[in-house]
Amino acid sequence: MIITEQKPLEEILEDLKQYKRIFLVGCGECATLCKSGGEPELKKIKEELEKEGKIIVGSCLPNAPCISSQIKTELARNIPALKKAEVILVLACGLGVQSVKENNRLALTVLPALNTLFAGVLDKEGNLLEKCSLCGECILALTAGICPVTLCAKGLLNGPCGGMDKGKCEVDKEKDCVWVLIYNELQKTKKLDNLRKTQAPKDFKRLIKPRKLILIGNCS
Repeated sequence: MIITEQKPLEEILEDLKQYKRIFLVGCGECATLCKSGGEPELKKIKEELEKEGKIIVGSCLPNAPCISSQIKTELARNIPALKKAEVILVLACGLGVQSVKENNRLALTVLPALNTLFAGVLDKEGNLLEKCSLCGECILALTAGICPVTLCAKGLLNGPCGGMDKGKCEVDKEKDCVWVLIYNELQKTKKLDNLRKTQAPKDFKRLIKPRKLILIGNCS
């Protein structure tokens, strides 16, 4: 899940200062769960912008605006409203914003209403937590399903560091050292030998951007 938060209204208004007529796009998946771009948020920002003298000509809420086929269909359904708009304001992650831009047949200006924060999970208590750094070299099989690249403050591949104290991280004394957590989990499953496997430095060539994955035979 991509975690987002809404930009301050002042920043949004600054970006919109030369535009009057606005079309809104939300996100039915990640941004809805983050309470940053679902139906309630679309309604709220519509009210806030109208108080500032803006005209909302329409809106749509695709399940996943980052999927080209979905946003293309939603925009096509709303062509009459889009023809009245000067700008599309997107309440989705940066992926959604760029997908809207790429599938915007009327060449309208496309602006973000959200800040994209990180890739995370929704836990049983409703907290959104960063768990993966999208590094391209997953070692979860060796670390009991716990990611040190993300959860270690230093991103250590072979830990713990010398600053670990009584199981706590030296950077944040309130946090458990992730390498202690990994050790405990490996001990439970009798896989402590995994810790004898020294991890080589990350291959940063795998992080050269922009990255892509070509799906042979995939139809968009």
